[in-house]
Amino acid sequence: MEFRPCIDIHNGSVKQIVGSSLSDTGSTAVDNFVSGMDAGYYAAMYKKDGFAGGHIIILNPEGSPYYEADLQQASKALEAFKGGMQAGGGINAGNAKKFLDMGASHVIVTSYVFRDGIIDYARLKELSAVTGKERLVLDLSCRYTDNGYYIVTDRWQKTTKEKLDKNLLYKLGKYCDEFLVHAVDVEGKASGIEKEVISILADCNNKVTYAGGIHSIEDISYIERHGKGNVNFTIGSALDLFGGSIPYNSLKKYAIK
Repeated sequence: MEFRPCIDIHNGSVKQIVGSSLSDTGSTAVDNFVSGMDAGYYAAMYKKDGFAGGHIIILNPEGSPYYEADLQQASKALEAFKGGMQAGGGINAGNAKKFLDMGASHVIVTSYVFRDGIIDYARLKELSAVTGKERLVLDLSCRYTDNGYYIVTDRWQKTTKEKLDKNLLYKLGKYCDEFLVHAVDVEGKASGIEKEVISILADCNNKVTYAGGIHSIEDISYIERHGKGNVNFTIGSALDLFGGSIPYNSLKKYAIK
């Protein structure tokens, strides 16, 4: 199990937000923390401490008045840790190579491979051909419904018809290297993890990172035990770097060996 750090960029700043509050209307979100440091500062820190495999997420859509400022922040991070971080947010077959050329180890994609609430396998195959399976991460962030957890797209604002289960992980795992899974209902709330999601991810054949709700060392221990050591984790709002209580230095034992 590895700690995978994050850099979330919204309205031109490194932030931690409440995931369920994100809206494209007015580029609004409820902020937990807004950093005075740029994305390059955090990427350089992660590089120094051996935390490769983290992710940079641009939270404003292309066309937003803030998108170019977000892109500049992402560029600073990718320059500071070339080949050490993944990049996501509005990635498609047309721009994926640009992010890889900027220094991303992988690109992270959700919305582009979904259409009308289901997986568009033609787009997925096209994208995988552009990046190569080994440089593609699929973001399968999910929200709970009465029938289980379903994938959400468009910056977590639309719920699809695709259920997060072991069968879906197996099918999609043929096209990508890793999965990134945010439990959106608890994302940014530091209110505890979604244990059922950990159970679903535990036997995944691909590398997988869980995000959402981690607020204590006990949560991390639970992921290690019940994820069978196979589920990596990321922490945002609960980390002391972003105003939380979990010491960043306590996670150094989870650096990539």
